[in-house]
Amino acid sequence: MSTFQVTQSIGEVVSILPKASEIFKDYNIDFCCGGHRPLADAIRDQGLDEREILMKLDEAYEEAKTLTNQVDYRKMAPSQLIDYIIGKHHVFLKKVLPEISELTTTILRVHGPNHADLFKVHKLFHNLKMELEQHLIKEEEILFPMIKRYDTEPSEELLEKIKTVMKETEDEHEAAGDILKELRRVTADYTVPEDGCGTYSRTFESLKELEADLFQHIHLENNILFRQLGITIN
Repeated sequence: MSTFQVTQSIGEVVSILPKASEIFKDYNIDFCCGGHRPLADAIRDQGLDEREILMKLDEAYEEAKTLTNQVDYRKMAPSQLIDYIIGKHHVFLKKVLPEISELTTTILRVHGPNHADLFKVHKLFHNLKMELEQHLIKEEEILFPMIKRYDTEPSEELLEKIKTVMKETEDEHEAAGDILKELRRVTADYTVPEDGCGTYSRTFESLKELEADLFQHIHLENNILFRQLGITIN
């Protein structure tokens, strides 16, 4: 019998087994913004092989049991998890967003005349950059301080305020996820053309790293942090 059930939510599976995120990415299963969905829904909608996916999850779970450095984010207190998200994912974004901005502009100038899709890539990325920069400010200055206060001084009034801001951030997560999906589509899964230079390759690799980090970032918030407060993101 499998360790996991298809009736479990996708986000719950990744919360139990972080390596499941890599498996889900291979099958284009959305585990961050779509983490609230039962795994069965994704398997059905995408015509996937249920036994194959459960087998891969079981293999990854058995492998994970042999590792001693696994972090269980579910056991972190909300304030501790917030500090981790800021220290790892927010710091990462603040570093790479300006770097990728420069890279996308460079390849647009050099390769844009022969690759019209780069105009779309440039526009999509800068829309994403603007959304994320505002999102980080909202989390660091409004949402996270409220959650930390609620962690020590809980009240229904404060929880309602948190829910309101949380809904806004969830909408922003959805918008970011949509842009990432469109970037993958426009770039044919970040395929570098034959005449692409080293900067072209570096740009697409950086965009893939940004995508992977954002997926984990959103997963930690939607599927773990928000659920610790008893709030389910739909």
